Amino acid sequence: MTPTRPPALPRLATYFHVHLVSDSTGETLNAMAKAVTARFDGVIPIEHIYALIRSERQMERVLAEVEMAPGVVLHTLVDRDLRAQLEKGCRRLDMPQIAALDPLVGALSRYLGAALSTRVGAQHALDHEYFNRISALDFAMAHDDGQGSLEQLEGADVVLCGVSRTSKTPTCIYLAHRGIRAANVPLVPGQEDGERLTALRNPLVIGLTVSPDRLIQIRRNRLDGLNADHASDYVDLDRVREETVKARRAFERRGWPIIDVTRRSVEETAAAITNLLSERRTHRIGSTW
Repeated sequence: MTPTRPPALPRLATYFHVHLVSDSTGETLNAMAKAVTARFDGVIPIEHIYALIRSERQMERVLAEVEMAPGVVLHTLVDRDLRAQLEKGCRRLDMPQIAALDPLVGALSRYLGAALSTRVGAQHALDHEYFNRISALDFAMAHDDGQGSLEQLEGADVVLCGVSRTSKTPTCIYLAHRGIRAANVPLVPGQEDGERLTALRNPLVIGLTVSPDRLIQIRRNRLDGLNADHASDYVDLDRVREETVKARRAFERRGWPIIDVTRRSVEETAAAITNLLSERRTHRIGSTW
């Protein structure tokens, strides 16, 4: 009789220190670190963030903390002297240090044949793009949940249409942070069916759909948060199925692109929308040639 093997023990998480050193806000570096460490199962980083490091004394403090908590050092430093000080300190401590943006910056520099900017925090300057994002955010808030006339909606880049609780508002806000002017119109049984949006000429109208089961779960959570009664058509399975089927058919009849948000995060939905806008823009440019 073959002896049975004992069940495998669950793998313990691996913790490690990661030091993020930036001469700006550190947002770019933090996002990069999270994206990379998410690729490793069972690995949990202990983050040490050092933002706005712009003097030798500040760098000395960073190196002192690195020495107390050995780990990986990632940086996006622009100043050559500060980079040299960090590199020298990491060699002394025998710590790996990585200039996170160097491979991408180097590749672009070679391709463009352009000199690098040494201006700290250049990506966060109050430039035209920044004010575009603020304007887009104001637009999203002013045209949320069906607000605004048809003429005002013509100022949108994209209008999202869907039944209640299909992540229309958070997706619009996320798009606004990328400078995209987004509005949303909810489909309300017996009131709003989205037909008026067929008259729009400038914006791309996109229909958002979701599976009935997932939609009911989201709506029940919403009602729980409001301490509301669940005995309503809002969460009735047959009514919700009818509602979602009618929405999809309306989108298909009008020829609108459709995105199923059932298994998508807001970021993934926004990425799909951005791709559709890019394809539309490319088609328009191509048609003028």
